[in-house]
Amino acid sequence: MTTNPNSPALVEYSGAALAYLGDAVMETLVRQMLVMRGIGNAGKLSALSLDYVRATNQSRGLEGLLPHLTEEESAVYHRGRNAAGAHPKSASVNDYRRATGLEALFGYLHLKGDAARLEELFAIYVRYLEGESANADEEK
Repeated sequence: MTTNPNSPALVEYSGAALAYLGDAVMETLVRQMLVMRGIGNAGKLSALSLDYVRATNQSRGLEGLLPHLTEEESAVYHRGRNAAGAHPKSASVNDYRRATGLEALFGYLHLKGDAARLEELFAIYVRYLEGESANADEEK
């Protein structure tokens, strides 16, 4: 995506606005990944997508990303995290704020047009979440 020259500079977008866009970017990436895995049942796709986009899981998956973020990306994450407002009952305040920061980062990378970095971080996020799930299953 190319940025409109009449749009504000990327640093001027609010964390909330970046998270709003990032929510859709993450949803699209997750849906694409699941469809590409050959899952064809819409109900199953919908249920599985929640494992990747639920605030509590986004907060968990963020742990795998934090060591890989550049200074710039970390600043965007913090801007989004600090912009989080009211949270849903399904997540703690901390999980919701961290998820909002993650979404802000994905929205920022999308607006920046850095698809390669977006894909790279998404792949790390998925590997971490899926590895965490496998470890949790082994501990049971």
